Amino acid sequence: MAHVPFFDGHNDFLLRLLGASDQRETLWLERGKEGHLDLPRMQQAGFAGGFFAIYIPSPHEENAPDYLAMMDQPPYDLPLPALIHADQAQPVAIRMAGHLMWMERASSGALKICRSSAELRSCIETGTIAAIMHMEGAEAIGPDLDALYAFHAMGLRSLGPVWSRPTVFGHGVPFRFPGDPDTGPGLTDAGKDLIRACNELRIMIDLSHLNEKCFDDVAKLSDAPLVATHSNAHTVTPSTRNLTDRQLQMIRESGGMVGLNYATVFLREDGRKSTDCGWDPVMHHLDHLIEKLGEDHVGFGSDFDGAELPDVIGDVTGVQALIEEMRARQYGEALIEKIARGNWVALLERNWGE
Repeated sequence: MAHVPFFDGHNDFLLRLLGASDQRETLWLERGKEGHLDLPRMQQAGFAGGFFAIYIPSPHEENAPDYLAMMDQPPYDLPLPALIHADQAQPVAIRMAGHLMWMERASSGALKICRSSAELRSCIETGTIAAIMHMEGAEAIGPDLDALYAFHAMGLRSLGPVWSRPTVFGHGVPFRFPGDPDTGPGLTDAGKDLIRACNELRIMIDLSHLNEKCFDDVAKLSDAPLVATHSNAHTVTPSTRNLTDRQLQMIRESGGMVGLNYATVFLREDGRKSTDCGWDPVMHHLDHLIEKLGEDHVGFGSDFDGAELPDVIGDVTGVQALIEEMRARQYGEALIEKIARGNWVALLERNWGE
């Protein structure tokens, strides 16, 4: 069967570049064996577009426990890093935004940063990779919100108020298994202002990593579809990072959507990080999301270059194997096209307008 072009809800490739800026031409332009993404593998795989995350790493902790090892031996409850202030975060975020702009230039027309529905449609028509500049955690934006307008001018079109650790805007979920997302207080007053400003600018709001009270606060304030770019079903895997059926219903009613996260800790029913899990956990979550959200509100949200993935996927070139598994389980071609790309494109057009 021919490759199906697909759109992806979340990747951390910019974080890889941040840690190896002197090697960025090799990491981006040459086919590699490390990590999950590079331009040649994306082109081979049918990667039509996706959200590229600006994420501020937490400071290194001396003598910190091996958190990854802990996540392979549930139960676990990992402490959250401390809040990072805007004056520390902004230089890092600007570097990462610059990396994405460099990727656009270095790709010689193969990738374009999309700022509007018209640009998104043009990329689809021409086979150009459509890159959405996303911010995973709003540490780089101060409570006066001035930086939000600056990043919007750079191309920012999607934002998650937190990445689990607290920000001046709200609170996220700790990495805990088993657990539920009701883990703390909701949006701050500054967070509510941020949501209103994002609505005004048509910046999509990402609910992934928000705790339950913040989720509910966004739902009350926002006039845009509710979106979780890379989250799974709590009913299947009771991780704090996954969405309850109540939350899924709210997303469906808003005309929003959820991107299926490939991270094993959010897929496996036992909550382990181990990658030898086969297709069943992936498909169990996908089936549940479709059941609760409807076929027009589910897509892919890989977490490429930010998580451990099932061996059956491996990297971006494994997405076509996932699509083949969907066919083997009697997903029709029309449904596959919606989940692979159509639903994300329609969602962005609903959020951005014309």
